[in-house]
Formats: sequence, C-alpha cells, structure tokens
Amino acid sequence: MSNSSKPDFPSVRERLEQDDAPDLLIRQFEYAYDRLYASETTWIRDADIRPIPALPTWAELERHEAAGEKALAQTVMIKLNGGLGTSMGLNRAKSLLTVKASDCFLDIIAKQILHIRKSADTATPLIFMNSFSTREDTATVLERYPDVQEGQGEIPIDFLQHRVPKLLEATGAPADHPDQPDLAWCPPGHGDIYVCLQTTGLLQQLLDAGFRYAFVSNADNLGAVLDRRILGFMVDEQTPFIMEATRRTAADRKGGHLAQQPDGGYLLRESAQCPPEEKDSFQDIDRYRFFNTNNLWIDLDALAQHLEATDGIMTLPVLVNRKTLDPRDPDSPAVIQLETAMGSALASIPGALAVDVPRTRFAPVKTTDDLLALRSDRFALDERSHVVPTVADEAPIDIQLDPAHYKLIDAFEARFQAGIPSLKACRRLVVEGDVYFAAGVRCEGEVHLVNPHAQAARIEPDRVLSGRHELSCAPSSPESADR
Repeated sequence: MSNSSKPDFPSVRERLEQDDAPDLLIRQFEYAYDRLYASETTWIRDADIRPIPALPTWAELERHEAAGEKALAQTVMIKLNGGLGTSMGLNRAKSLLTVKASDCFLDIIAKQILHIRKSADTATPLIFMNSFSTREDTATVLERYPDVQEGQGEIPIDFLQHRVPKLLEATGAPADHPDQPDLAWCPPGHGDIYVCLQTTGLLQQLLDAGFRYAFVSNADNLGAVLDRRILGFMVDEQTPFIMEATRRTAADRKGGHLAQQPDGGYLLRESAQCPPEEKDSFQDIDRYRFFNTNNLWIDLDALAQHLEATDGIMTLPVLVNRKTLDPRDPDSPAVIQLETAMGSALASIPGALAVDVPRTRFAPVKTTDDLLALRSDRFALDERSHVVPTVADEAPIDIQLDPAHYKLIDAFEARFQAGIPSLKACRRLVVEGDVYFAAGVRCEGEVHLVNPHAQAARIEPDRVLSGRHELSCAPSSPESADR
C-alpha cells in the first residue's frame, strides 16, 4: 500500500458507526488514518533531537513526600488490563497468571489498594481499563475482594477500551472475517485511554468527585506502585504530566527511548520511527540513556483543559502494526492495525516532565522469562503487598529460556512443576533444549544449560548449578521431575 494517496475514509467511518462507536473515537481514528497516508515522513532523526543528559531522580524527590501523602485523597490508580498474553499461549486475561505463592496480578493489585486505603485513611479508587476479552475475568477475581468495590464510592471499578477496524494493507478498507467477526477488530493501543476517559464520562466524573491526579500503569508491572514522592513532585511543581523513565541496559537497546526536542521538551522515539541508517545510534544506550516504563502521572484538571483546547483529540504519533487478519493463519490477508501509545503524550502536553526512577519500578511480565524471575526468590511480597527485590543488585537478571520449549505457559509450567529454582545468586540463566527442573535446584553466577538431544533432560533435586553444562537425556519420563 502506497502512502502517496489516501483511500476514502467513509467505508471505515461506516464500519465504526455500525459498531456504535462514539463520535470522538471516529474522529481520533480518522486522525490516525490521515497520518498513515500523510505524505510527510514519520522518521524522527538524530539531527532533530538530542540526548537527555540527566533527569530529576526519585532519590532527589524525598522532600515532596509530605505533599504526596496529602494528595492521596485526590488520587486514583488506573491499571491497563486489556491484554490476553496471546504470545504466551493464553486466551484469558494475562493478569490472572499466578506470580507469587497463589496470588495472581489482580490479587496483588487488590491487596495493594486496600493497604493504601487503610494506612493512609483515604478512599483512593482503583480503576481498570479492560478490554471486552478481560472484563469478565477481572470481575470474577475481584469478587474475592468486596472491600475494593465498596471503597470505590460512586467511581466505577473499570471502563472498557474501544476497538477499531483492522485495515486491509492492499486497499486501506476495513477488513472482514465473516466466520469470526471479532478477528476484523483490534484495540487501538493504550493511547486510547484519553478517548475512553472522555467518552465514558469518567474524566468529568472524577473531577466532579474531587479527584485531581491519576497514576496509570500496566497491570503486569507489579513494580508500579503508587509513590508519594512522585505524586508530591507533581503537586508542588504543578506539572500536568510526568513519565517515569529508567536507565536503558543492553537488554533494552532495541526498544524505544526518550529524547529532547529543540525547544527543551521531551519525546519518545520508537524503533519504527528511527531511520534504518541510524539504527546503531538508536541502540546506543550511552547516548540515549532513558526509556519509558509506562508508569504515568496525570493532572486530570490539566488534561481536561488540554483536551478542551484540542476538541478532544490527542495528537499522538501513530504506530503501524502489520499482521495477518487471522494471527494464527499466515496465509490470511495482510492487515494494518493503527495504534497509539499513551506515553507519547509526553510530547503533546506542554510542560510534561520525566523522572529517573529505580529499575525496581519496572518489572513487567511480557514473556515466560520474566515470569520465571518474578516467581523466583529474587522477589518477595512485603506487608504492603509490594513486590520487592531480595538482592542488592538493581540490574535485572538475564534469563533466556529456549522458546521452543518454554514460550507457551503450559509448557513452561510443566517444566517447573516441582518448583522454581533459586535464582537469588544468579546473574544469568540460559537454557537451550528441553530441560525439566526438580525441586530444590539452585543457580549461581552464570548458568548455561544445553540439552542437544530430542528427548528431555532432567535436573536432579537439590542440585547447585554454575557455569555451562551439557546435559544427558532424562533416564525416565519428564513427568518424574516432580518426584
């Protein structure tokens, strides 16, 4: 599909209207559609930005903690909870995954908000941005915590993310899938939160109820807890928008980064916005030192004023996600999904700032590698239901599990059925091939396990592993690993 001419939008508008989409969503999607076919380049070049030498650090914000404590009564916590974790083979809300003991993400989040309300004597609401696919799952888990709902007052526990049509790459027209109509639709990215807050009436409802500030983060990032220092910094500095950023490591070099604009403001540059010839510079973590944790703080009053001035439209960069209509069928038609990222508002809202936070505030679970680390003894739950590291080293452990055997959650669970190995003294764990772990295994330093055989190998109970090991096949079936 060429960007030299824009196909007619009316067919897309008609599809959205048939789906009872609100007018603001249609206008926001038309804005994204126009950007797709705009003739101007979407590249963000090195010549147009400069590295950020330093940001205010979390440690420097201690003096703002009292202001944050006072502002808790005006603050809401919003969790993005629309993901199914399909890349891990899940067909339910990813936040239902068990992460510590018998608790899933939602259990821990519910316990966190209850602790905040009790310890600070506030009615801080908890709100989930769900998708149609996650709403029922979320409600079922929250039935275990009636105090969460009762403490909300009139504030709803959730709101629904919108959906938009997938576009045929060849024509730009909305895609069809008569046998499975839902496959013709996709979420518009978490940048949709700004549209949802308006179309649901929630933004005005929160302001009318006296809430001024919102802390927004991903449900799968248990490091993202409501922080009084950053909240107080927002209050004292009267800042409309704050992004939590943290230092890039070698593992983060391919992801997006923050940069400074010529006028001094900040922006996000994603890999899709980097010219191919500047790839090396983009991945230079010493040059571009910070990346977005997707932990955001929003002054709701300032947001309402900004949206009023822009007729409700957030001018966010558009991310073009190319897939097949049926993700499980590579021969199905090629489609485009238009998405926006909520953190991109960093460049849209005048006066927006970023704060350099500890890496411990960024611990998302995107893969089973991440899940293994979180379930291990490198992390513990404290009395606040905060997930806290048990090691002094802030650098994340490097875990690389063979995707052929560990990528999907069922296969992962089977191989660690006897328990998670101790990783407290481990810096790096690489597993190549099919390996089952027995109980009591400890990994220390750098561990590299290689099973070159088609048959599964088994790590014996209570074994201490260090260095490289080429494994022999298990003498019995893999299911015996739990004995």
